[in-house]
Amino acid sequence: MQFIKTQDGSYTVFNQKYQEHYHTISGALEEAFEKHVNAIGVKDGFHILDFCFGLGYNSIIATKKHKNLQIVGLENDIEIIKAIKELEVPSEIEKEFTYFRNLAEKLKITDDNNNTIKLIIGDALVSLDSLPRDNFDRVFFDPFSPGKQLEMWSRKVFQKVYNVMKPGAKLSTYSCAISVRQNMVAAGFKVLDGPVIGRKSPATIAIKM
Repeated sequence: MQFIKTQDGSYTVFNQKYQEHYHTISGALEEAFEKHVNAIGVKDGFHILDFCFGLGYNSIIATKKHKNLQIVGLENDIEIIKAIKELEVPSEIEKEFTYFRNLAEKLKITDDNNNTIKLIIGDALVSLDSLPRDNFDRVFFDPFSPGKQLEMWSRKVFQKVYNVMKPGAKLSTYSCAISVRQNMVAAGFKVLDGPVIGRKSPATIAIKM
């Protein structure tokens, strides 16, 4: 597996199946902080769903300066989880990554601040059905793009995600495609523009009403 350095000094991976990088080339670290963690806000004790966990940037960065987070990550590809062990990360998040580098072997790890990340390996849509309803305060929604993985952006998927979120909970994603936002609205979400990071168009924030 080949690591590719992004413009902010962090690394991502190119997926051969979908012919797409896991993160924007402008910066994997920047994307995780600004499009996800900071965009929707994380507070101590939150329950977080990371839909398409990948290299773990979103969830692991969320643990920085927080405690008692309960994070569930859904991921179909165990090989990308194994890559976390070898991933070179910037110094400002090295401590956080140190705790969670062995996720591929353990699948559930708790750090010294009682932040827990639990991985469920398999089809994310099937895994969603096993999760409790009205449970999550925040969702990081990070599949490959609609142009590469359209089935992950359907109304059916957003409805499943909506069902496991608490009222008032927020979802973040990088896509602002019209069809994506229409499917979110059809599932019951209120849709807002997210930050503009690494591209001309904004990210998307969806709120369970």
